[in-house]
Amino acid sequence: MNKQLYKNLLANELTKIKKENRYRIFNEIKKDDSFPLAKKAYKNKFKDILIWCSNDYLGMSRNTLSIKRAKECLNNYGIGSGGTRNISGTHSPIVKLEDDLANLHCKQKALVFTSGYVANESTIGALTTIFKDSIIFSDEKNHASIISGIKKNKCEKYIFKHNDMIDLENKLSLVDINRPKIIIFESIYSMDGSIGDLAGIVNLSKKYNAFTYVDEVHAVGMYGKTGAGISEKFNLQNDIDIIQGTLAKAFGTIGGYIASDDLVCDAIRSTASGFIFTTSLPPLVAESARASIEYLKSNSELRIKQQENVKFLKNELLKHDIEILKNTTHIIPVMIRDAELCNEISKHLLDNYGHYIQPINYPTVKKGEERLRVTPGPFHNKKMMLDLVDSLKETFRKFNFTKTIINVV
Repeated sequence: MNKQLYKNLLANELTKIKKENRYRIFNEIKKDDSFPLAKKAYKNKFKDILIWCSNDYLGMSRNTLSIKRAKECLNNYGIGSGGTRNISGTHSPIVKLEDDLANLHCKQKALVFTSGYVANESTIGALTTIFKDSIIFSDEKNHASIISGIKKNKCEKYIFKHNDMIDLENKLSLVDINRPKIIIFESIYSMDGSIGDLAGIVNLSKKYNAFTYVDEVHAVGMYGKTGAGISEKFNLQNDIDIIQGTLAKAFGTIGGYIASDDLVCDAIRSTASGFIFTTSLPPLVAESARASIEYLKSNSELRIKQQENVKFLKNELLKHDIEILKNTTHIIPVMIRDAELCNEISKHLLDNYGHYIQPINYPTVKKGEERLRVTPGPFHNKKMMLDLVDSLKETFRKFNFTKTIINVV
């Protein structure tokens, strides 16, 4: 057997990826007790760094209540869940977690998946199986997990322009009112930080008899009175059919979920392969997620402090003529618009100043829209933020980089 054939194909693909500056560098880090402080591995030693790109938006992975509850659960339940949900893996912490999530989103039921990606891919795939002859309407900036779910059954689809209700309505109007239609969108788009037009989509869904599905992964824990997301902030939870979220960002653990009514959840749990045929989350993870949800429902100080820090850093960046995409959320895209340069600037910031900001290149964003994605949290302070701005300015000077103004729709 000639294995060289396969080695050549693999090597050629990697060469292509590297040539296009799409090769991803995984930085090994060791988180300190005081997030966002951490250490980066350099050969046989660790160097102090400051994390600016984490999705642990509120530092809840180090929350004392969540850690305490996880330890207690570890002692009571052990490590693993022991099986799929159907075969011994439906333990008490995960049942209670689903109840907590349903309550958080004012829904009858919730289902917990192993990740937010799996929740999207599996649920959307199941919906297009159940809703025979359904047609999908998807925002052009939807996440890869949503796109994968849509592709799963090769169903018919329309991609509408980002947050463009005129374009969406034009496309909806082409489809028979009685044909199953699913509008899929996000509440906060991860790379731009823009907020989805939830109210506009809800109105159109009622007018054209469409089923609605919102991805709230970058909003849960962060927005709304109890941290239920943008749908709670705008009082639209009861108007959206499925709310999808994650436990891996603001809640600081791992896992994904959907929340909906009893009938929807029963159908998904009975048909979604990504829910049925995989081992459930460990009890200690479910219990720590419950603690995080409980904490953020009744404590808003982390959200408030983070929003203050975001506002401060945005103002400082603009003051120093550093181009960012403007939005009203916690995500700050610092625009570079060149893949190779984005990689070099990111590496220089990390190696020389200890500021860790991962470069975001194609295909995560379009070519020409490469950026550094900065997400300040409640535990960054003004000194850290001012130092970051100074380091960005010095790094830009080193690479003779000046911003190029291009409007991004």
